[in-house]
Amino acid sequence: MSAPKTVFINARLCIDGQLVNGKTLIISDGKIASIESAPLATDTSSEEVIDLEGFILSPGFIEIQTNGLRGFHFTHFDDEASYSQKLEEVARYLPQTGVTGFYPTIPTVHSDELKKILPCLGPRSIPGGASILGAHAEGPYLHPSKKGAHNASLFHLPSTEPLEIYGPTALTNRTLKLVTLAPELPDTTALIHDLTSKGIRVSLGHSIATYPQGLAALAAGATCLTHTLNAMPPLHHRDPGLAGLITLAPTPNTPPINPPYFSLIADGNHLHPSIATLLFRANPTHAILTTDSIELAGLPDDTYPGHAQIPHRQTKQGSRVVIEGTETLIGGCAGLDECVRNLVAWSGCGVAGAVRCVTENVRGFMGEDGGRGRLVVGGRADLVVLGREGDVRGTWVGGVKIWAGKEGGLGGEGSGS
Repeated sequence: MSAPKTVFINARLCIDGQLVNGKTLIISDGKIASIESAPLATDTSSEEVIDLEGFILSPGFIEIQTNGLRGFHFTHFDDEASYSQKLEEVARYLPQTGVTGFYPTIPTVHSDELKKILPCLGPRSIPGGASILGAHAEGPYLHPSKKGAHNASLFHLPSTEPLEIYGPTALTNRTLKLVTLAPELPDTTALIHDLTSKGIRVSLGHSIATYPQGLAALAAGATCLTHTLNAMPPLHHRDPGLAGLITLAPTPNTPPINPPYFSLIADGNHLHPSIATLLFRANPTHAILTTDSIELAGLPDDTYPGHAQIPHRQTKQGSRVVIEGTETLIGGCAGLDECVRNLVAWSGCGVAGAVRCVTENVRGFMGEDGGRGRLVVGGRADLVVLGREGDVRGTWVGGVKIWAGKEGGLGGEGSGS
């Protein structure tokens, strides 16, 4: 017997950065089966009907850069079994922040550690949790002067082949999906060609690259900027650097050079709200929100020990984490839903405009990835119900409800205007 259909009526759908009112969306067998303009006759014996009363229905959020949560950093590896267990615990936590799929991010650690960790991060579904979509390696091809909290002694030049760094499993079974690198390093063009030929996306970050060096990297196949303006030079009126690329018009080259996608950490610590707004408004169809969260996300404020990636004690205060006794930001502790709400408040873009930065824009950058990131018939039924301010009221993964919201239901005052 097939599973009952779920019918959402009176929904406001997030589509292409806009809210589309008064829709009925039906999911069946883990996919979006239909999107209609009016409520349909229902058979209650085979359908679960949810009246959203004007609440917002969004694609599930996709997180491209998270280093850990709830006390578990993704560089903490003892053995494969315990690592997978802790990873799955993170996956089951994330849906309450609206996240239905994520790319665990491994910052710069020794290549021996990468070769043990990366095989554990292959794409897969987690019962009751967000799906693991593959790994994001942030390094080790980074510039020492923009190391941030990375251990620069472990950096490599592009002359060290990816096979030697990441190991054969990560490169041959589609585990490694994204690599952040500094494009000004020597021989980067060949490295970008190598990675992209294997289907791995390349993003530019932890870098002092000039605008022309960034342009050359885009021509070679890079397609994104990592946490824009963090761990890269500031935007200067005569020397725009990597951040200046976000308004690039497509060039007539063959193939054309397109403007990059660019990620923003909208937690209020990494970027001033006015700068986050400026960058977002410069190219809203290419902006991607990310948390850059570390293992202290979800833990009480305190000072905590370091680990394989960060050999320093870490002080957490709210969503801000720094190396103890310094102002060096290590990572974020905000949830992706909080970043969405922040962008709405700062830029006035509306919930759907901010949601696009964690759904459709991610899909544009990373590819369809199983039909995620867009409300379309035939797409995967990873869905989030949101209130008027972008608060998460319920989360579905593959058509299965796995988070009911803190209030335990979806009814109430509705989402307003």
